[in-house]
Amino acid sequence: MLDKLITEIEEKYNQLNEELSAPGVHDDRQHYAELAKAHSDLQPAFTLVVQYREAEASLAEAEEMLAGDETEPEMREFLKEEIRNSRETVERLAEEIRVSMLEADPNDDKDVIIEIRGGAGGDEASLFAGELLRMYAKHAENKKFKTEILSSSPTEMGGFKEAIMEVTGRGAYSVFKYESGVHRVQRIPVTESGGRIHTSTATVAVLPEVEEVEVEIDPNDVRVDIFRSSGPGGQSVNTTDSAVRLTHEPTGLVVSMQDEKSQLQNKIAAMKVLRARLYEMKLAEQQKELADQRKSQVGTGDRSQKIRTYNFPQGRVTDHRVGLTLHKLEAVLQGDIDDFTEALTAQNRAEQLKAGV
Repeated sequence: MLDKLITEIEEKYNQLNEELSAPGVHDDRQHYAELAKAHSDLQPAFTLVVQYREAEASLAEAEEMLAGDETEPEMREFLKEEIRNSRETVERLAEEIRVSMLEADPNDDKDVIIEIRGGAGGDEASLFAGELLRMYAKHAENKKFKTEILSSSPTEMGGFKEAIMEVTGRGAYSVFKYESGVHRVQRIPVTESGGRIHTSTATVAVLPEVEEVEVEIDPNDVRVDIFRSSGPGGQSVNTTDSAVRLTHEPTGLVVSMQDEKSQLQNKIAAMKVLRARLYEMKLAEQQKELADQRKSQVGTGDRSQKIRTYNFPQGRVTDHRVGLTLHKLEAVLQGDIDDFTEALTAQNRAEQLKAGV
């Protein structure tokens, strides 16, 4: 199986080299760009294959020398050690080649829309939703991504009933995609006089942002309602009817936007979110079909799944999908979630390899 994979990598790489060197290849810019990207994507795997071939050759040479009758005792010990090391190298490179050829998530390079909503717990849940929003904004900043709040429903205590944030930058989805699900917080709320620990939740949905060509929306399927914006406690945001509510009648999806100053800006933002939600529905259907073939514990995007607990009294954060607990709550809330992302990515790869993907 591995030999076949290696041969396919070599043949494909050589074919791409020939096509990129063909006369007139630059005449068709789009085709050239596709070839160049395919070549670039395959380069890491091909480099591993070259190293694998070299390690195999070294192993075969050492085994041949060891089989010789005239080999001196000291040299035989040296060759045995060389064979052990070469075998370890061959096995390691074989695993890296398999991993390098796992099918990449086609959405990994996309921008994302992150929707955060307070769940069970009233005001405490809204405050926690606000902390998650700031955590993701800080993490995006650490990754040099740009963020923009598309919509928010702030509460009088400083939290958010709901907030929608756009994160733009190459690879944004790959960084945030494992955050979808129910996040749970355990702590003594500021409103609790008895000192009892309460458990509250907030839900997070991470949606890959898509272009119009990926999700076509028939304008006749969308009902547009215009209304006056309002802030927390009924406070007026502005004095014009600029807020927009879009209802996608075939699915019943509703998106409301009021944070922008103009009706047009709110409509554009609402369409962006609606398109992402429709795309998510499409992906969910595909994942449901694939679930019968491969049971994946990571990346399902199931919002009912309690994925992580933030325990304030003990200063720890636990991700239940990989069983990873970090005793650095404050650092995590400041956007340091790389350990979770790396563990979830590794588990996802292991699941794919186990399933033979």
